[in-house]
Amino acid sequence: MDRLQKNIELAQKKKQENQKFIKRLKAKKPRDLDEVTLRLHETAFSHINCLDCARCCKVLGPRITLKDIDRIAKFLNMKPDGFIHKYLRIDEDRDYVFQSMPCPFLREDNYCSVYEVRPKACAEYPHTDRRKIHQILDLTFKNSLTCPAVYEIVEGLKEQYTR
Repeated sequence: MDRLQKNIELAQKKKQENQKFIKRLKAKKPRDLDEVTLRLHETAFSHINCLDCARCCKVLGPRITLKDIDRIAKFLNMKPDGFIHKYLRIDEDRDYVFQSMPCPFLREDNYCSVYEVRPKACAEYPHTDRRKIHQILDLTFKNSLTCPAVYEIVEGLKEQYTR
């Protein structure tokens, strides 16, 4: 079993433990959390190549904004209404998402055919390199169940803050 798959399996096994840790970390609000998380993000992505995995593109349905629709439709030489009809649906939160997953723009080689104009949610995923990370720790936990790199980041946070 490769490292990426192993991380996903470990994330499932440690789901309750990690959820409790994230809850404690949210309450603690360490001052250096942004810096520590960014360092762990850079370390994880220095040896994890998203193209080897692409799990996010296979299982997560990103929220698609109107700006995303306009930008991608233009890139595909489509009208926004045609793009919506062909690729999108409205979810339970009243947001546009892809009609089905995996992403319709994910190629067999795990490259994105609209990478230059991909949705903002895709470009920012997994959100572990942003400021005020304490505000999205629940999302970080959720993403650790999908993304092998985020799982490693959460494990690093546990090492840092449970000494």
